[in-house]
Formats: sequence, C-alpha cells, structure tokens
Amino acid sequence: MRISPKTSAIIYLLMAIFFIYVAIISAEETIWNFTTMLFAIFATLDLGMAIRLLKLHFQLKHQKKE
Repeated sequence: MRISPKTSAIIYLLMAIFFIYVAIISAEETIWNFTTMLFAIFATLDLGMAIRLLKLHFQLKHQKKE
C-alpha cells in the first residue's frame, strides 16, 4: 500500500513544525548557534517538501477529474 502525497505532505508539515519548535527552544542567547541553524535548515527542507507534495496532490486530483 502506497502513502498518498497528501498524507506525506501532512507528515512533512508536522516535522517542520516540530523542527521550528526545537529551534526556538535551542536558541538560548542568540539564534546564530549551530544547532538552531541546523534545525531551521531541516524545517525549511521539510516545509519545501510539504509544499511540493501538496502541489503534486492537487495536480493528480485535477488530472483524475478530467
């Protein structure tokens, strides 16, 4: 059984929210430390993947409609 793009997008979106939360917590004195920037990069990549998967979901939905 395959996971739909919509379900994968939701998972990536939740992971991005989690990484943003951890990045905010890890910022003690400044945001320019290594761990904060690493979590921010992971959150950015996950958010970008979620957007791409949602776009794919809507494209497949539109093709199935025609």
